[in-house]
Amino acid sequence: MASLSIKNVRKVYPNGAEILKGINLEIEDGQFLILVGGSGCGKSTLLNMIAGLETVSSGEICIGNQCVNDVPPKSRDIAMVFQSYALYPTMTVRENISFGLGIRKVPKKEQKEIVERVAETLQMTHLLDRKPALLSGGQRQRVAMGRAIARNPALFLFDEPLSNLDAKLRVEMRAEIKLLHQRLGTTIVYVTHDQIEAMTLGDKIAVMKDGVVQQFGSPQDIYDEPANLFVAGFIGSPSMNFLRGRLTRHGQGLAFTLVHEGTSTLLPLPSRFSAALCAHDGDVILGIRPEHITDALSARRLETTDAYHPTKVECCVDLTEPTGPDTMVFCTFNATRLTCRTHPRAAAQPGEKIELAFDLSKAVFFDPVTEERIG
Repeated sequence: MASLSIKNVRKVYPNGAEILKGINLEIEDGQFLILVGGSGCGKSTLLNMIAGLETVSSGEICIGNQCVNDVPPKSRDIAMVFQSYALYPTMTVRENISFGLGIRKVPKKEQKEIVERVAETLQMTHLLDRKPALLSGGQRQRVAMGRAIARNPALFLFDEPLSNLDAKLRVEMRAEIKLLHQRLGTTIVYVTHDQIEAMTLGDKIAVMKDGVVQQFGSPQDIYDEPANLFVAGFIGSPSMNFLRGRLTRHGQGLAFTLVHEGTSTLLPLPSRFSAALCAHDGDVILGIRPEHITDALSARRLETTDAYHPTKVECCVDLTEPTGPDTMVFCTFNATRLTCRTHPRAAAQPGEKIELAFDLSKAVFFDPVTEERIG
């Protein structure tokens, strides 16, 4: 295992295309780093640079205490798990796992012990004599992980390993990977475009866009305190609601104007926002997550807490989406459709009225021009 340090790393191709624009990341020995972002953001390029499959245009990548910019991939003490599994179809599971050990001339007896230990760890001892064609997608991914674990590297690299699996299997494999990390205490860098994977797996998340790290931190910090509009909208499922509107003076503090069917309602802001937002008295973007706009029944249960003081607004329901434990209710405010998370028994039907409680203590505000967070 090893720490990973990425200092001002850039990637510029001969045609002038700049893919990475000064990446700075640090993770400690044994941490799980997620690189998350949309297609073309540079996350896979960065992973390939850590692996040595892409050259570094400028900056420095260190694994442990060693700068590896000019170290060939085979000498970096890494193991990579690919999206496509990359298994040898004519070899059994046992042979696939031990293949790299044979190349490194590990004694046969030791190879056998390592394969059996890895198979037990991944609960696939009964699969050792099968070939990949006889395995399910999840089992193949386990074999690919087993081959990486057998090497006992300083650093594991995962390149969207669950992309080819169906939804149920992705959930199961996500749990397997997290358990594996807890058991082995390995240092992992994991690339994904799926923000649910990012939130559930990582100790640290780097949210990327256009070759730039937009925010780096723990999953909860990024969820609760997004740095800008992109991060706020990318992390969370359903995604955060955004309302364009104005701030106005209200008593000793500020309020946000909410418009529904021609009627304006002032949402008073908690006092903690006043200092940060005074300089932005005017147009802002309010961000609020679906779970912080709920039905009056759920709000009454939460009102027992001192910090919860919602503003209640009546509106007409546009659409509902039952999910089992919750019902998503869609309503329109400030010419924008909002997603609200309500109790199934309290959810109104489309066209009916519902009283919604806005918990603005959990809201965030963004500058409509720079899109940076301002409060």
